[in-house]
Amino acid sequence: MKVLVIGGGAREHALCRSLSLDPDVTALHCAPGNAGIGEVAELHPVDALDGAAVARLATELAAELVVVGPEAPLVAGVADAVRAAGIPCFGPSREAAELEGSKAFAKDVMAAAGVPTARSYVCTTPEEIDEALDAFGAPFVVKDDGLAAGKGVVVTDDLATARAHALACGRVVIEEFLDGPEVSLFAITDGETVLPLTPAQDFKRALDGDAGPNTGGMGAYSPLPWADPKLVDEVMATVLQPTVDELRRRGTPFSGLLYAGLAITSRGVRVIEFNARFGDPETQVVLARLRTPLASVLLNAARGTLGDEPPLKWRDDAAVTVVVASHNYPDTPRTGDAIEGLDEVAAQDGPDAYVLHAGTKQDGDAIVSAGGRVLSVTATGKDLSQARERAYRAVARIRLDGSQHRTDIARKAAGE
Repeated sequence: MKVLVIGGGAREHALCRSLSLDPDVTALHCAPGNAGIGEVAELHPVDALDGAAVARLATELAAELVVVGPEAPLVAGVADAVRAAGIPCFGPSREAAELEGSKAFAKDVMAAAGVPTARSYVCTTPEEIDEALDAFGAPFVVKDDGLAAGKGVVVTDDLATARAHALACGRVVIEEFLDGPEVSLFAITDGETVLPLTPAQDFKRALDGDAGPNTGGMGAYSPLPWADPKLVDEVMATVLQPTVDELRRRGTPFSGLLYAGLAITSRGVRVIEFNARFGDPETQVVLARLRTPLASVLLNAARGTLGDEPPLKWRDDAAVTVVVASHNYPDTPRTGDAIEGLDEVAAQDGPDAYVLHAGTKQDGDAIVSAGGRVLSVTATGKDLSQARERAYRAVARIRLDGSQHRTDIARKAAGE
């Protein structure tokens, strides 16, 4: 099978790495990709938001499966354009991707499907914003209604900060604060059958101890030794299947990757948000543990034949990923700095630890930073402690001027 992956971050590198190890994949392409993805896939320039251009490239390559990684192309309807060209595509339609594209739409779907989530108000005026903030009180949870690349949510005890963010958003969702640990659960679906993956937990705050500003994610781990063994079954029954059923009932079936961001509260599981694609950095640890070859699963979802897929198989190993970010991330990250030590990780730490590229590009013979989150250093081990040790040993070999990373990814879950 010839596969084309759309995107250029660490999530896409993780997908390409898994697909490159799949014996069914005879040719692997990625557009636009990055410096690391270029080692496992042939790269092509493309505007990932241009559905016609993506469909044209897929046709030229005779791709038999297109996998759309990021959320913006999905919300822009790129998957629709690929399917219209007669090529199976893993990723929801533009209409179904509104589950991530609009927080208000997602709340409406959840209400209709009876999915447990935080109470909320959709606000468009300063008066509505003030009423909602007053109704819920601190801590305030303010979410930009549209896509914001993981940075549109502010959780704060400071009323002025919450109000300023809400006013800057235009249309905003203000909701009650959900207590308890957060869990990410992905599910592959063809719009009817739902196949859950293994849960993961990511770390949104920039600094150790969950301090600092929200980011796109600074690390993740899987499995979750503290989670209820029945968690996946519960979320399947109360969240994932009802949501997929509701979207199908509306005539906008969701086919692709449904990502449920969950809070395990004192009152039970609640949905924080939905995403319409693999999450980053959770994908890095989830795929590190997946034994089932990936391509056939994604193709069956794209074709509507996921019911034929046997249960997924998982490694017993634990996985940890640590994000290495550039200087001044998440504010105005510095780019163009040389990255050194990648060859040392490959030579001394593989295959137990490896580097997935996020914001990188080739500059002559050098690889340089090209974004805020630059690398995802991923490692596996017999347990979280060993995976952590291996991940941080690899991180220590990498040299990137001014870079930053959290030192406490999975520490608590590992019992350290």
